[in-house]
Amino acid sequence: MAARGNRSDRTEDRAVYIISVAAELAGVHPQTLRIYERKGLLSPKRTSGNTRRYSERDIDRLQMIQELTQGQGINLAGVKMIMELEAQLEDLRRRAVELEAELRRVRRGRPVALGPSSATVDIVPLRTLSAFPWLSGSPSR
Repeated sequence: MAARGNRSDRTEDRAVYIISVAAELAGVHPQTLRIYERKGLLSPKRTSGNTRRYSERDIDRLQMIQELTQGQGINLAGVKMIMELEAQLEDLRRRAVELEAELRRVRRGRPVALGPSSATVDIVPLRTLSAFPWLSGSPSR
């Protein structure tokens, strides 16, 4: 199952579309793709002859840019910020999954204390304290 997911990722990242086809698939003018590239919104692969080649992932990204600019009225600087934040969010989600897996492995190996050992610290409701223990022996103010 994982192999199929990897194959899908490779297919999405395979840069096969020339600029005119990518522009048509995304519903924009080829010059718009060049502008997006200059603004750092898109980074198509290049052939040995320096021709731009776009992948399915690039096409999806172009469609998202179009939705944000045309549908939501967001300027290109805002789109860039949104895309950077989404990339950071995806990295954080991936890291959270890794940390959860690591925590499960650790917990399987031995119990994990989440704080000071209950053998050394008792939790006492504040209402029942007549004085703070750390102040005992200290002169009252």
